[in-house]
Amino acid sequence: MTAEITPAHALAMAFSTQARQWAIAGGAPELSIRVAQQAAFLVSMAVAGGDVCIGLEELAESLENRLDADRLRHALLDSSIVGTPEARAALPLILDADDRLYLHRYFDYEDRLARSLAQRAAASTTDAIGAGMKSLLASLFAANDDATSPDWQKIAAAMALLGKLTIISGGPGTGKTTTVVNLLACLLEQNPDCRIALAAATGKAAARMTEAIRQRAAHLPAKLQARLPSESHTIHRLLGVTPSTGAFRHHAGNLLPIDALVVDEASMLDLALATKLFEAAPNTARIILLGDKDQLAAVESGAVFAELSINPSLGDARRAELAGLCDLPIERIQPPAPLTRGGLRDCVIWLNRNFRFASDSGIGQLAQEINSGAASAAIARLRANADNSLGWIEDSAPGASDALRQHIDSGYAAYLNALRKEGRSLANVFDAFGCFRILCAVREGPRGVESINRMVSNHFRAALQSPSDPDENSEWYPGRPVMVLRNDYVLKLFNGDIGIALPDASGALMVYFPDPETGYRAIAPLRLPEHESAFAITIHKSQGSEFDAVLVMLPLQHSRVLTRELIYTAITRARECMTIAGAETILDHAIQASTLRRSGLSARISAWSK
Repeated sequence: MTAEITPAHALAMAFSTQARQWAIAGGAPELSIRVAQQAAFLVSMAVAGGDVCIGLEELAESLENRLDADRLRHALLDSSIVGTPEARAALPLILDADDRLYLHRYFDYEDRLARSLAQRAAASTTDAIGAGMKSLLASLFAANDDATSPDWQKIAAAMALLGKLTIISGGPGTGKTTTVVNLLACLLEQNPDCRIALAAATGKAAARMTEAIRQRAAHLPAKLQARLPSESHTIHRLLGVTPSTGAFRHHAGNLLPIDALVVDEASMLDLALATKLFEAAPNTARIILLGDKDQLAAVESGAVFAELSINPSLGDARRAELAGLCDLPIERIQPPAPLTRGGLRDCVIWLNRNFRFASDSGIGQLAQEINSGAASAAIARLRANADNSLGWIEDSAPGASDALRQHIDSGYAAYLNALRKEGRSLANVFDAFGCFRILCAVREGPRGVESINRMVSNHFRAALQSPSDPDENSEWYPGRPVMVLRNDYVLKLFNGDIGIALPDASGALMVYFPDPETGYRAIAPLRLPEHESAFAITIHKSQGSEFDAVLVMLPLQHSRVLTRELIYTAITRARECMTIAGAETILDHAIQASTLRRSGLSARISAWSK
């Protein structure tokens, strides 16, 4: 049986063939031609899979006659298509001194981003910080007073006041939004005309950021609340989309008119977009990245936020500055040990105190076990059934078991009831739908998004039997929830937005979307950009969302996408309770499999920092 040729595989094959032709045209010896062709294929496939580069050992293992590192390196450099960081020219591949092999474009992105990060990390703010700021910080974070440990939220805000680059990593419930609201208050108190931009990777995350900041700002004086930014943008919208693919209106030659930039859900930033964002921000602007280093990385190449978060070390000089501004003895400011040395220093904070999950919370403890790769402990906790916040459905059959169907029916019961009510309000319908969600690891197969959505849709149509259901053969029916899959700037709909189909006053079926200005707006189904039903969504698509309860569906077989980062991301979407459905062996394998994206960003930051 012939394996299916994926688009990524086809592109890699085409690129490797072109690389061979270039090497032949350059007069390369036969060995170099063969090595360069294979290298082009492997690097192209690696980038399609999320890596930024490959190591020479992988190339060596793929060759019929394995070469040692020196011979392999010489063969590549003799191919006429491989350059070095010092001699790049217009060559399609770049080989660095540490035997990392890149597509030229991705080496360029990595090098440019590393240079910008190193420069910003080394820059100190010129803004005067007086005694009034120290007093304001104390009052804003007074509710966090804890004699047993320093307030890392307060320290993070102080760090952002002292420098031009701040990376704040923390899981759900660790106070990232609260930290940012208080920081913005400090910036606006310091400079009432401060131009602040809020951004996130997706429209859904951007909207949630705006709402979260509004909710957390109630404790601020009215004059400061009024000055807070009222809108958050997708990064693409902030930079200004143009008709040219990958090009933006704002770039190094046309900078964003901002003094501060806050990026939420920064773990979703890929290498290319991060590079363009940093280059479009003025050197004078503060940049604050918020995210969770343990979450899934971007769908595209790179794991930028995770790499930037690896080293929370603080030098003595920075500790002294923070101690003074936060009114703490310097010996109390002791950051955690770094995951690895190198990369950024003096600008990374890990928030570890959880305000949502208590220390004995089942979800919180399960998340810690998954992050540490303790599969046996995590599975034992699920099987013990000793915590109401955790559930486990042992289910490895292709079709949905009775227990699984009952759990799904129970999860969506409140939504079904809201749809049945006379005089229902859109707010109640959306609130009910937002209480529960099915999160799938994969799209296809009997336990993937497509199959589960069909199953739940059939149940809802049968349960409602609405006279306004236009056609039993149509995909549309009252109550159908949909997720937008592609940005539409004309309709102001963005990837990840959720709408619900309901009849309007005339009985015509429309799709309603929350709107920050009008409450809700209706769009005809035929006008929607690419979309799909949303009873079940992929775990990737759930990033940036929270639900009261989630059901995590594991596939029947292990997949390369199943990693501890994926499972961690899924279970931490739940505020109150979560259930995992699948086979124990699949979950065990997933928790022990950690995502490893090959990159040289940390090393390149260190090089630019010297």
